Amino acid sequence: MTPAETAREERLGAAYAFGAYVLWGFLPLYFLLLAPIGPWEIVVWRILFSLLFCAILLTVTRTWGKLFAILRDRRLVFWTIIAGLLIYVNWQVFLIGILTGHVIEGSLGYFINPIVTVLLGVIVLKERLRTAQWIAIAFAGLAVIVIIVAYGSVPWIALILAASFGTYGLVKKQIGPRVDAVSGLTLESLWLTPIAVVQLVIVANTTGLVIGTQGAGHTVLVTLAGVVTAVPLLLFASGARRAPLTLIGLLQFAAPILQFITGAWLLHEPMPLERWIGFALVWLALVVLSVDSVLHARRSRAASAIAELV
Repeated sequence: MTPAETAREERLGAAYAFGAYVLWGFLPLYFLLLAPIGPWEIVVWRILFSLLFCAILLTVTRTWGKLFAILRDRRLVFWTIIAGLLIYVNWQVFLIGILTGHVIEGSLGYFINPIVTVLLGVIVLKERLRTAQWIAIAFAGLAVIVIIVAYGSVPWIALILAASFGTYGLVKKQIGPRVDAVSGLTLESLWLTPIAVVQLVIVANTTGLVIGTQGAGHTVLVTLAGVVTAVPLLLFASGARRAPLTLIGLLQFAAPILQFITGAWLLHEPMPLERWIGFALVWLALVVLSVDSVLHARRSRAASAIAELV
């Protein structure tokens, strides 16, 4: 591939990834349109319609063979089960946050997520951190303490979202490129189907099901939950294969920024001074982490170029 072709692929990858993050950023608005449906019922339809949408994609693209190949590998099956459980926790908590007026706290979780990813690299993968990364982690930890002490409550939604999605990313790293995006989401949705069915029965026998009771337009929006779930994931997978990891890492902040704007300016959720201070500390941590990531990537490329000349 020529340098021009490589640059074109990287630009295309950046566009795909940015599109994914923008869609994720506007997800709160989509799920708020589904009111009065509750978070427990929405997750059910998100799982079931994601499975249906992925099955259609596998049929259209004639890639069922890839999925059956994955099913023959017990190790990959195990990791897809773990990934499914983690994404279930993430989806459920995310929806509870949105539908109970905690969109800003949800955005905090995704701002913290890169810090959690770095920390998991140390704890699980025994990676060694650079000084700037330790500083970023310290700022993020201080931010959480400020919010707990000054704001008077533990940001459980943010912490669970960051931990679940960070661990989900770690599991996907263990799986690697052997599981493509469509097959992965198909299997994750498949393993979650029994949970979805049980949850559906519980909701039906307690609060009652909302789907089909609010008009045709509302029903269509609910059935599109699978498409809304799958499309950003597929865009992200296409982008991650083409764009440099450093660029992907910088683009990921688009989603929580949009979620923060949604919560603060569109939904008018409260932002007292102590919360601004906590967020400011997190943003400072992300600036430190991002600058360090860019500089490290440049040094690595320069070292590689020198090595090739020698």
